[in-house]
Amino acid sequence: MGGITTDLRTGLAFCTRLPVTAPDHANLAQAAWSFPVVGALVGGAGALLYWLAVSVGLSPFIAATLAVAATALITGCLHEDGLADTADGFGGGTSKERKLEIMRDSRSGAYGVVALIVSFLLRVAAIASLAGPGLVAAALIAAHAGARAGIPVFMRAVPNARQDGLSAGAGTPSARSTTIAALLGLLALALCLGVGAGLVAALLVAAGLIIMARLSLKQIGGQTGDVLGAVEQLSEIVILLAAAALL
Repeated sequence: MGGITTDLRTGLAFCTRLPVTAPDHANLAQAAWSFPVVGALVGGAGALLYWLAVSVGLSPFIAATLAVAATALITGCLHEDGLADTADGFGGGTSKERKLEIMRDSRSGAYGVVALIVSFLLRVAAIASLAGPGLVAAALIAAHAGARAGIPVFMRAVPNARQDGLSAGAGTPSARSTTIAALLGLLALALCLGVGAGLVAALLVAAGLIIMARLSLKQIGGQTGDVLGAVEQLSEIVILLAAAALL
């Protein structure tokens, strides 16, 4: 139980801006199994705000916007920042070195801004199209848990593009941690979306991971923390779109 608690605290400290401090002996790669658990909590918080907004008479679109904003606030825009940096680097760089340099630049360029706009619009629209807070809660929990379940898989499957940085410092998750994360993500998809829709969402996430893996290897020779953020965003979007289409 002590190890589980340590891993959960580590996952919360890394994936959110909640007032949780990681233990001094924290091992992020070891704690990677907890990412979908943390994601479920983030999705649940967004669902709660959606319910509150609808309860006071706000439209589904406004409630969906507030829900997405809440999840971004809780995570400190960690994954959104990664998406923007990845889009800028992959779109604006002419060499591997230049792409990595752009990705480290804290400023956002046109590619990054457009990527963020598209990401927010797709997520808000998908959530707003769902009929009622119950389906929204299921979709948000599934999306945030399922999206983060793919991160350890990606970290293990794709080598680091550089020897320093967030992803390189975290290390490679073990096969056990990766498997647990994947199973938790699949469980969340099945329980929240149903077996059929959950399977479709899982296949879409898998396809997205393969596409991002091939793209990252071609563009920069591997993955970075920014790429992991982009992976989470892509997975979150496709799960919400699957929920909007199938629920």
